[in-house]
Amino acid sequence: MKAWQHLKTIQNHKRLVREGCFKVGLYRQGIMHDWSKYTPTEFLVGCKYYQGTKSPNSAERQERGYSSSWLHHKGRNKHHLEYWIDYSGENGYMTGMRMPVNYVVEMFIDRISAAKNYQKELYTDKSPLAYYEKGKDRYILHDDTRKLLEKLLRMLADKGEDTVFFYIRTRLLRKKRKAKQ
Repeated sequence: MKAWQHLKTIQNHKRLVREGCFKVGLYRQGIMHDWSKYTPTEFLVGCKYYQGTKSPNSAERQERGYSSSWLHHKGRNKHHLEYWIDYSGENGYMTGMRMPVNYVVEMFIDRISAAKNYQKELYTDKSPLAYYEKGKDRYILHDDTRKLLEKLLRMLADKGEDTVFFYIRTRLLRKKRKAKQ
């Protein structure tokens, strides 16, 4: 039963991310998002620790002291800020590297989708910002990445999903496409 519930949670999350990514023009990322969740390393842990209201990785971490599933996941998915942590060339300390804009956008959409998936009818456009605010002091992020993520989260909270997705599609990602040409 837990396996079926976990699979439904993954499928719903992927659907929400896909819809969000498609709205802003990130079609490949919308399709490829979180494929590693189907690997045995992630899926079996998810089934064992499934709760329905939060990530199974939290329960695994609580029991084992770490999450094997999360360590696997973050190393394979560029939309996670933890993927971009490396040693600084300047001082040798661990630091956040600047994330490409398309992955910041996918991370933003991932946060919306996770909040919708777990909060269900309690979700509001303020939910992703509230969740981010609770943990932001622990996040290792490049300053530019942090500024962009916070700008998008605040825009969502203040103006709603349609407005922020329109901004991403027509301004933010359009600038990136023009810079490539």
